[in-house]
Amino acid sequence: MRLKREQEEKDLKRKEKAEAHLYTIIKVARDEDLREQIGNDIFFDLVDHDKVPSVRIQKQMPFLVFKEEVAKEFGIPIQYQRFWLWAKRQNNTFRPNRALTPQEEAQSLLSWQIVIIAALTLVGLLKEISNRSNNAELKLFLELEIGKDLQPIPPPEKSKENLLLFFKLYEPSNEKLRYVGRLFVMFSGKPVDILVKLNEMAGYAPDEEIEMFEEIKFEPNVMCERVDKNSTFRESQLEDGDIICFQKSNKTGNKEQYRHPDVPSFLEYVHNRVVVRFRILEKPNEDEFCLELSKLDTYDNVVEEVAQHIGLNDPSKIRLTRHNCYSQQPKPHSIKYRGIEHLSDMLIHYNQASDILYYEVLDIPLPELQCLKTLKIAFHHASKDEVVIHTIRLQKHCIVSDVINDLKSKGFIIAKWERAFSTADGGDGDYGCDRERSGIEELNGGDGG
Repeated sequence: MRLKREQEEKDLKRKEKAEAHLYTIIKVARDEDLREQIGNDIFFDLVDHDKVPSVRIQKQMPFLVFKEEVAKEFGIPIQYQRFWLWAKRQNNTFRPNRALTPQEEAQSLLSWQIVIIAALTLVGLLKEISNRSNNAELKLFLELEIGKDLQPIPPPEKSKENLLLFFKLYEPSNEKLRYVGRLFVMFSGKPVDILVKLNEMAGYAPDEEIEMFEEIKFEPNVMCERVDKNSTFRESQLEDGDIICFQKSNKTGNKEQYRHPDVPSFLEYVHNRVVVRFRILEKPNEDEFCLELSKLDTYDNVVEEVAQHIGLNDPSKIRLTRHNCYSQQPKPHSIKYRGIEHLSDMLIHYNQASDILYYEVLDIPLPELQCLKTLKIAFHHASKDEVVIHTIRLQKHCIVSDVINDLKSKGFIIAKWERAFSTADGGDGDYGCDRERSGIEELNGGDGG
């Protein structure tokens, strides 16, 4: 019975693969998806299309059949549905670009798809449809207008004189960004004309003072500019699909009241934040704890955060080591004190990004340790077979005789000092009188840095 069921599943998959070229997958994004994702899964742009519902339908079917499927899936009558085409802009953002015309909707999906591809090619967006001409995945935004009685109503007229804007609300007090809706505005209108409506969407008092910013792009850097409330939308060069983020005005003028007091600073924070997994150097395969940091954090910022997390008063006693993405182990050399300026550089290994750093707690500050030479001395007792490993630290300018004197000061009796010690790498330690004045930097002992 089980073998029969597995064979049926294989046959079904084989059939679907053979018929794949006859179908189109259409991703349908709605306001509900924007509300659910913005501020949770995403912060930039409007939606992650991998997480929105999709409809698989034959290309030869009229577009009306697709709308009927949408009506069944979402309970939205056909006459209230209006679909927008998404477009990838030159700055790599992805926004609703234009509404489909009644003429386009009257065609079959195959003809309609060709029209869309042709239209998108004009603005260099063919890649967003797919190079897989036999199984293209199309993306649409479903516009649905709700009346005062919370029932669907026909979409408003779309002309060359108005534009569709999307709005996000930012609250500095809790560092929350959320989608609050969209509006059609006239190109000749001004943001000041819609302040009451925006306050209503946000749940604020009608006369609440608000500041507005346009979310322009986020790669490679965030670009978010203040919108002049007294300039027309045309003067501000806004267009269909643009995103406006707004927030309450800072009436006190005290920007230090919040970590991220305005939309641009919050988006910068989101863009650069990274969760780093910290591991004890001696336990390289176990995560000890995680910290949310900024890629722009300096060396000092990082060690201070680590020290604070583990309850260490002196951050300079923290020594960090980078992760080798290929061996999945710590790199052989630790990071010198302030040797790497930013966290983003600490997490890169041969163009591979990592989220792991190793740390160790030193008994003395790292800057002081780097000025010392650490040596492991294998001390052979004259009358016993046991070997005692002794670790000493001396200034790097010291000479071999200083090593001998340090050992003597700790109670070691050295009859023949010229053969009294060997270096940690297994050397024979044959240091005669002519080597007594040699610098300890010539020894292959441990590295203070």
